[in-house]
Amino acid sequence: MKSPLNKSIESPNHSFTMKELKEPYFDPNWHFHPHYQLFVVLEGTGTRFIGDNIKHFEAGDMVFVGPDLPHLWRSDEIYFQGNPELKTHGIVVYFTEDFLGKDFFEKYEMTKLKHFFLNASRGLEISGELHDKILTFMKELLPLQGFEGILKLLEMLNLLANSNEYDFISSVGYTNPFKTSETERMHKVHEYVLNNYRTSINLTEVASLAGMATAAFCRYFKARTNKTFSDFVSELRVGYACKLLMEDKLSVTQVCYESGFNTLSNFNKQFKDLKGQTPSQFRLAFGDTTFKKSPQS
Repeated sequence: MKSPLNKSIESPNHSFTMKELKEPYFDPNWHFHPHYQLFVVLEGTGTRFIGDNIKHFEAGDMVFVGPDLPHLWRSDEIYFQGNPELKTHGIVVYFTEDFLGKDFFEKYEMTKLKHFFLNASRGLEISGELHDKILTFMKELLPLQGFEGILKLLEMLNLLANSNEYDFISSVGYTNPFKTSETERMHKVHEYVLNNYRTSINLTEVASLAGMATAAFCRYFKARTNKTFSDFVSELRVGYACKLLMEDKLSVTQVCYESGFNTLSNFNKQFKDLKGQTPSQFRLAFGDTTFKKSPQS
């Protein structure tokens, strides 16, 4: 298995790297790197991990993350089954804080942008009119080369720095506690859980994958993710349940068991603890929001 950090990011001839991603599925490796990253999903669905946050993603998901913030966009299982009609599509921009020189962003004129970069240490989900403007900028930036590309990127960063249309993703005070040497261990854990959370999870087997005894693994996991392993699994299951509820094809009871919960009462409790409302209330609220957002349809 390749290393989760073995990503081709740096461009030897350019100050920043931009890619249009068109693949059967997004990179399934949990990883972090010393770059700022702006990423938008144009096509595809799945589960997003950023820092200590877990959330369902779909087309339109736009995120700006700071250096060394662990992240993963894991496509839904159906994307790994070889269906030629399914694909993922996204645009990503990578750059380091010194991509224009060591002291460029230390200038007084860069104060707002420095503050935005500081906020990005928790990851930022971009929304509203800002989302639409940044998406346009990213599409315009794709074919540009040389100085024109740098100008467009700086213009886009200036727009981000002068807006507040974004939400923090990770918890207050979150910092990456992982060492580079630990990425392979955590990748194995994520891979196992993502492949099994809809059915059953064997904690002993997970601990064995991490090369630890069960009790030691539980302590290790909580110390590095700010949550217990059982909470991590519950968040995954609730996130998948949200996706099913939004699709509105299954009853709440069916969603419960399809998401990996054993009882409806536990499903309702876990869902309300995480989302502040019951599954039925969530479905109703999502339907109302969808209706209000699409009067032209």
